[in-house]
Amino acid sequence: MLSFFRRMIRSRFGAFIALAFIAMIGLAFAAGDIMNNASGGGGTSLFGGGAGGNAAKAGGSTLSASDLQTRVQRVFEQERRQNTGMQMGQFITMGGVDQVYDQLVASLTAVEYAGDQGMSVSKRMVDAQIAGLSAFQDASGRFSESLYRQILAREGITDKALREDISRDLTGKQLIGPAGLGVRMPDDLVLPYASLLLEARAGRIAAIPAAAFAPKTEPTEAQLKAYYAANAEKFTVPEQRRFRYAVIDTQRFVGAAQPTDAEVAAYFKQNASRYAAKESRDIDQIILPTEAGAKAIATAVQGGKSMATAAQDAGLSVASLKDQTRETLAREGSPAVADAAFKAPEGGVAGPVRASLGWAVLKVAAVKRSAAQTVDQVKPAIVETLRAEKEKALLSDFTGKLEDQIANGATFEEAAKDNGLTIETTPFVLSTGMSVQTQGYQPPADVQAILRPGFEMDADDDAQLVPITPEQRYALVDVSETVAAAPPPLEKVRDVIAQQYRLSEGNKRAKAFAEQVRAKVAKGEKLDAALAGAGVPMPPVKDVGGKRAELLQGNQRPPAEIALLFQMVQGSVKTLPVPGDQGWFVVQLVGIQPGDAGGSPELVQRVKAELSNVVGGEYTDQFERAIEKQLGVQRNAAVVTRVKQELRKANGGAQ
Repeated sequence: MLSFFRRMIRSRFGAFIALAFIAMIGLAFAAGDIMNNASGGGGTSLFGGGAGGNAAKAGGSTLSASDLQTRVQRVFEQERRQNTGMQMGQFITMGGVDQVYDQLVASLTAVEYAGDQGMSVSKRMVDAQIAGLSAFQDASGRFSESLYRQILAREGITDKALREDISRDLTGKQLIGPAGLGVRMPDDLVLPYASLLLEARAGRIAAIPAAAFAPKTEPTEAQLKAYYAANAEKFTVPEQRRFRYAVIDTQRFVGAAQPTDAEVAAYFKQNASRYAAKESRDIDQIILPTEAGAKAIATAVQGGKSMATAAQDAGLSVASLKDQTRETLAREGSPAVADAAFKAPEGGVAGPVRASLGWAVLKVAAVKRSAAQTVDQVKPAIVETLRAEKEKALLSDFTGKLEDQIANGATFEEAAKDNGLTIETTPFVLSTGMSVQTQGYQPPADVQAILRPGFEMDADDDAQLVPITPEQRYALVDVSETVAAAPPPLEKVRDVIAQQYRLSEGNKRAKAFAEQVRAKVAKGEKLDAALAGAGVPMPPVKDVGGKRAELLQGNQRPPAEIALLFQMVQGSVKTLPVPGDQGWFVVQLVGIQPGDAGGSPELVQRVKAELSNVVGGEYTDQFERAIEKQLGVQRNAAVVTRVKQELRKANGGAQ
């Protein structure tokens, strides 16, 4: 049965898997919704063959184990940048490796099939995609060849590899994308799904906390060590980094940026029109298609009728033009309109005058005059403007030379010393700025600004300039030391581990009791009565209920225990774990009130659009499966298992 809620179970890592290596260098490349959001490249051309056997084979193309492992590692690293607590074991458990694998095989298959059908992607199409990537564009928004080469070199990606991956992506779009287009579902098929959204359910939920069943005695040393070893990933501290940084801001150039009297005078002369005497006018204007009609309006206004009334009588409206100079009015209306408006006195009527869109009748609502300003009068403002401009220019020159010095081989210390910069050092910090080793540390604003780019740097990268406030304040940042993600020594977290151990043991007992309660309620006993046998105080049972549509308001994911109500049959009772070994829920479905969307055509249409997208996705899935079957695609599950083991080893986890 198709699920209206399919969007809630789509790929957890889809945003990172599509062209994963491009995501690694921060490129804004939308891979498109093909192959179930799986247009990432694969094959032997990107990373080279490598030993270890093939993970998949499609026609004459193969996906090697090393290719798969390298691509998964890149995707994992990108995911960890967004979720600093993510560990490889969690990534594997959540299906990250399997999703990357499926998508690489799908891409490999699509390209092989497209080749059999004579489909190809031109160099011009690939060039257009590259030119459209914002990471390769300069400040003017144009593609920069030098920036392109610089980024590829920094990330260790060749131009050939990038083009091959983009070509694969475009091939997949052309081949797979059309299979899901133009799908429309009939109303009689949509109605049952729409009615599900109006279905209401009532239930009762009992919470059984693990803490209530936790043992009171302290765990033994052997118990603690065994528990810590088995749950090392749960307590792993994410990567920590210590940064050295030196701040450069416009205050450094305050003295050098002070403008001279000659510069002030030159600026005043260049902008003489800005400081000259000015006259502007507020003008009410009516545009008519004929000169005769304009004359009639002008006569009526001159006779005492207001512009608004005269316009309304003619079925027109008045345009109020504020602060119009002669030049502005001539440019936006016509020279004749400007001349007429500036010849008329305040309150006077001018026209009809030929305008660009017809005949204009004008009334001067107000005349505003300002006297010419002398250089002495505007000198403070000019000084401030020139000083800001010079500070920005000096800062730009300074940072440019600093970057050149680093690019030419200077170390962070050398660059700081040569340029008189003060070096600051942070304690070891997480990507959030929190310090595990320095309790109470609060990162200052400058450190907050360098955290994200600092953690995106490789540990052995050269120092980089990071903008704190663009055009005003920068920091030269160096990764001085790193501490790899790892669980801390047991001795340092013994109290926490002991508490978690007791909670884990309590959770086992809570689960056993929850199953007892479930069995009793399933036989007809009241939920409250079944809880009475706990022997320890229990939270009161909660009565819950509502419509399915209410769960989807704002696309918020509903609590798991509430969502479970809508997956149960009438009169059933189920148990559900609380995340983090916190306990268990016992969920009882009391009643179901069916919904009927027959009187809600807007809801039916909305669900139709959703279902059409889902069915389109099903069509593309089936098309992919058919291609795989025709090509005789071979998948090697043993290689995938071995890749998972290698990834655990490489990232500090147990097999």
